[in-house]
Amino acid sequence: MSSSAVAPPFIDPRGPRFGAAVTTVVLIVVLATGSAWLLAAQTLVFALSAFSGLRLSPYGRLYRRLVRPRLGPPSELENPAPPIFAQFVGLGFALLGTVAYLLGWDAVGIALTSCALAAAFLNAAFDFCLGCEIYLLAHRAAPRRRPA
Repeated sequence: MSSSAVAPPFIDPRGPRFGAAVTTVVLIVVLATGSAWLLAAQTLVFALSAFSGLRLSPYGRLYRRLVRPRLGPPSELENPAPPIFAQFVGLGFALLGTVAYLLGWDAVGIALTSCALAAAFLNAAFDFCLGCEIYLLAHRAAPRRRPA
């Protein structure tokens, strides 16, 4: 019995790390200025990245066009599912933070933006993707399907 599941196209792990670096800068500016509109723009970036499966990720496109051609080939490739999940996590924090800022709940907006910033910074600076780790823990904890 053959499986009809197709393996996902693997990605260069440096792309999401580059995106995390750009996200880190954007979120620092959000915290420095309190700009709900800049956080809304970052929310849109997270949404495009999460729902398009990284194909339409603005930071991923920037990486593929400007950065990747100047680098050697990656030493390994990775499954895109954990970074996509991480984009959904970022989307949640950024969306809630944007709503909080727009409602005038600046302290809540700052807290939510700070959480997103911490996760982005961990990935950018230390190559530790918090959302990816949560994905892997949830995947390991999920009940296994047994073949019929």
